[in-house]
Amino acid sequence: MKVILQQDVKGQGKKGQMIEASDGYARNFLLPRKLAVPATAENVNTMKMQEKARMAQQAAEKAEAEAVAARLEQLSVKVVAKGGNGGRLFGAVTSKEIADALSAQHGISIPKTKIVQDEPIKAFGGYTLKVKLGYEVTGTLKVVVAEN
Repeated sequence: MKVILQQDVKGQGKKGQMIEASDGYARNFLLPRKLAVPATAENVNTMKMQEKARMAQQAAEKAEAEAVAARLEQLSVKVVAKGGNGGRLFGAVTSKEIADALSAQHGISIPKTKIVQDEPIKAFGGYTLKVKLGYEVTGTLKVVVAEN
């Protein structure tokens, strides 16, 4: 029996996928638990429409991520921190502080988890960080750490 999965089913397939399941498994397990629906013409058409809408949404999100990456290329974020002797900081500049400064100065809100720091920023000066925006889109962000 052909069915369309409504949720991921371990060992069978992913959500939205049409699979061939044995009649008993489909009737006694998948259909009563609302894990799948029969593959009628109407349900197949609905599945195709949902897939098309999902693809359009992904394309829009990727275009938005590329636009944010292009905007980040031209920006510079200034982070103010307390420092000691020799241009060293007390502590380090975290990705949360950078994300907050980016939001306050330029109005771009990026989660702190998307800002990649190879090593902690522990000195004053300029740094270039990578920002992973999703959909295999990465941008670069210039950060200037200045003394308080």
